[in-house]
Amino acid sequence: MRPTLSLLIPLAAALALAACASAPAPTPPAAAFDGVALAATVRAAGQATGGELEVQPLRDPKVEDLRQQAAQLEGKRMYRGAADLLDRAIALQAQDPALLQDRAEVALLLRDAPGAEGFARQAIALGSAAGPLCRRHWETLLQTALLRANDRVIRRGESEAQATARVGEAAAQVRQARAQREACTVAAPQRY
Repeated sequence: MRPTLSLLIPLAAALALAACASAPAPTPPAAAFDGVALAATVRAAGQATGGELEVQPLRDPKVEDLRQQAAQLEGKRMYRGAADLLDRAIALQAQDPALLQDRAEVALLLRDAPGAEGFARQAIALGSAAGPLCRRHWETLLQTALLRANDRVIRRGESEAQATARVGEAAAQVRQARAQREACTVAAPQRY
């Protein structure tokens, strides 16, 4: 006796449904690293508020030209080219915290959170302790720490306790960066 086609179709459908029911639910994808949004958040933190202390360094014309060219490439979403130009500018003027901060933000655009953090730390070490630029430094550290704090995947060779400690340390860095960012806003001195 040969099964008819009309019997095989419902049987195949039932088997397909049974296979779907026994398969594990797909895990939701990890949140995407949105470098554009991160860089925008950092830059928004650096918006000047009226009446605060803001220091603007004198700029070398060669360095300023490279910065402007990098900004143009960034506007065209040519982030690697922008990074290269900023690296050339840093080679000319390595002690400029604003230049290092610009490079940190381009590192975010390149999805390089450790690089962004490194450039921001270099800029902080050079002494931007107040004003919008200071807030951008600390916001960069805040955002990179948030990325680490939200990364709850256990690494190969890492125990659950080690992963928990890593995430806890990143959360503490988030709190510290927030406090430091807020401390960057300093009222301008009274003028008489």
